[in-house]
Amino acid sequence: MTETRNRAGTKEWVGLAVLVLSCVLVSMDMSVLFIALPFLTTDLDPSGSELLWIMDAYGFLLAGLLITMGTLGDRIGRRRLLLAGALGFGVASVLAALATGPIMLIAARALLGVAGATLAPSTLSLIRNMFHDERERATAVGVWTSGFAGGAALGPIIGGVLLEHFWWGSVFLINVPVMVLLLVLGPLLLPESRDPVPGRFDVLGAVLSLVAVVAVVYGIKRSAEHGLGAEPVGWIAAGLVVGGGFLYRQRVVAHPMIDLSLFRSRRFGVSLATDGLGSFVLVGFSLFTSQYLQLVHGMGPLESAVWSLPTFLVMPAGIAAATALAPRIGKPNVIVIGLAVSVLGFVGLAPIGTDSGSGHLVAALTVVALGIGAMVAVVTDVVLSCAPPERAGSASAITETAAEFGGALGIAILGSIGTTIYRTTLTDKAPDGLSPGDLDTARDTLGAAVDTAANLPGGTGDALRRAAFDAFTREMRITAVVCAVLLTGAALLVGILLRDGAAEDAPRPEEPATEAR
Repeated sequence: MTETRNRAGTKEWVGLAVLVLSCVLVSMDMSVLFIALPFLTTDLDPSGSELLWIMDAYGFLLAGLLITMGTLGDRIGRRRLLLAGALGFGVASVLAALATGPIMLIAARALLGVAGATLAPSTLSLIRNMFHDERERATAVGVWTSGFAGGAALGPIIGGVLLEHFWWGSVFLINVPVMVLLLVLGPLLLPESRDPVPGRFDVLGAVLSLVAVVAVVYGIKRSAEHGLGAEPVGWIAAGLVVGGGFLYRQRVVAHPMIDLSLFRSRRFGVSLATDGLGSFVLVGFSLFTSQYLQLVHGMGPLESAVWSLPTFLVMPAGIAAATALAPRIGKPNVIVIGLAVSVLGFVGLAPIGTDSGSGHLVAALTVVALGIGAMVAVVTDVVLSCAPPERAGSASAITETAAEFGGALGIAILGSIGTTIYRTTLTDKAPDGLSPGDLDTARDTLGAAVDTAANLPGGTGDALRRAAFDAFTREMRITAVVCAVLLTGAALLVGILLRDGAAEDAPRPEEPATEAR
């Protein structure tokens, strides 16, 4: 009788579809802007600094407010916060589409980040409280994970199609109908849930978490762009100091924003770290994917996005397989298998070269995505199951923040490794007769090398282009090996540290401890 009572009905599954649709949009807004940048730059004429903030304002506030919004949802109600965020996301989308200048667009992107920070943890925490059967919850989390992956893939493609027929603001207006749908169906399909004894909201803790996350992420991004100099190190150090103050406050305040006792659970800590590593390798290596397709193989942005689509479309297959296998062989074993599959994909990238076909890259990355999808779906479910239902928003926010940090670190660290390899290799392979100025320019980026080669006499230009392509594919090969080694180490650690976790994976009756209506 308990199992039947805990099973989800049609209302919950339709509600899940509405939640996932909003996740797709949050993820899309991280990637759709890149294809619209040339168009809005021509129209709005932003300065270099303004362009940087147009790109980064959304991600900074999204990452910085996840913990705050997750905790706020636990207190005021997750559905209420979700609907408020949907309204804010729709309004901010209209403002972004109608922006008449860079400052207005920066402000709209910042508002989108604030609203997006309410949507991500709210959707995941609602799933935690809508699906009480463990197997159904694992399936729901897998669908949720696919929504985020699919949004990142669809962003450039939908953006490219829209920009073929409409102005750049159309890439933001596509958010509006979905948010209206969420506002209409949300009250009908989604249950309200909150912590029944939330305590006072920690305003100072919210400020500290925002400053800490934004400072660290900003420092990481600056180090990826300009190297690990005094400025990015200063930002990272300042963020870590503030973060330390935030953690101390969580230990002593009466009603903390995050439950630090969760980190005493080996399952929670290891799963969270593994989730961050998945974002690290997947987001970090994506730096090379579009450059390889567009610069080495001469594809346009839309064509390269279409070629990359199989990488993301296969993730639901990995998620479905993981969801089916977890009850049979245990979640830790599924995590290890997912990591091992991803290692095979990166090993397949190890021999890639200038003359390798685009299919080689896509096939190998598809294997990587298959494994990462399987792993992420399971570790997210493990993290949620470690937290009591009344703290679902906080646990969801911690999961999302770990993924954001993992992606930012991947871009910075893998990007820095790749840049060092590229510059060293190109210096050694540069053709004779190349001026020091042209060599310095070509060593900056692959794109700069291609542009420099186009302005040189035929023989020298062709030689420089070949040397730059060889240097770039060498950095890809070495970075792929680094990713394979990291994932292999993670698989070994998960196998050792969570080897006793299979017994904890057995389905068990669960009584929701939230106030719901």
